[in-house]
Amino acid sequence: MGMLGPDDPLPCPIDRIVVAGPSGCGKTTLCREIGARLGIPVGELDAFHWGPEWTTRPEFEADVARFTAGPAWVTEWGYRRVKPLLLARMNLLVWLDHPRRTVLWRVVWRTVSRRLRRVELWNGNLEASLWTILTDHDHIVRWSWRVYGKYPAEIPALLTAPGGERLTIVRLASQRQVDAWLAGPFAAARATRPNQEVPSSPPSEEQRPAAPPPSAARR
Repeated sequence: MGMLGPDDPLPCPIDRIVVAGPSGCGKTTLCREIGARLGIPVGELDAFHWGPEWTTRPEFEADVARFTAGPAWVTEWGYRRVKPLLLARMNLLVWLDHPRRTVLWRVVWRTVSRRLRRVELWNGNLEASLWTILTDHDHIVRWSWRVYGKYPAEIPALLTAPGGERLTIVRLASQRQVDAWLAGPFAAARATRPNQEVPSSPPSEEQRPAAPPPSAARR
């Protein structure tokens, strides 16, 4: 359906929603906000993906397929193996295209905070030592910086991909635009949305901060 801005009315249903952007931009935070306002399940891709000791859960793709088979949900855009499935099932993509300095600040703050507080992420996993930013090519901070520039090409291209003609993309370039969109077009669409009985979110680490651990091969 096209690319919209923060003030444009939403021409599509708001029931199968994906939030895109580099690590640290606020995807999971916005997913939770949308899920809470609509009363729909929130799926955290990292919770589906990561097993103990940062191993990939064999059920990952099946769990994502099961979650997105529901009538209404919100999740993040990520992991190459499930992107075709997400594209086929979503009807609204919200692209967080924040300035690089904003993303960098957020991902650094989150990483340091998690490490110092020993926040448990998924299946007992913890952030690696802060020193690994110097030694690990795929450290989350370095990963976020490296992939930041891919989204201006990747996201608009979804509109011309097979099935993209039915997709609506909303580009939000700052936190102010996110807030304006939630209070404006999103709220208006929510007010006209029919009440739906939707299943509760599957068990996950939804109440914990979410950011993909570093691995370029897994995105």
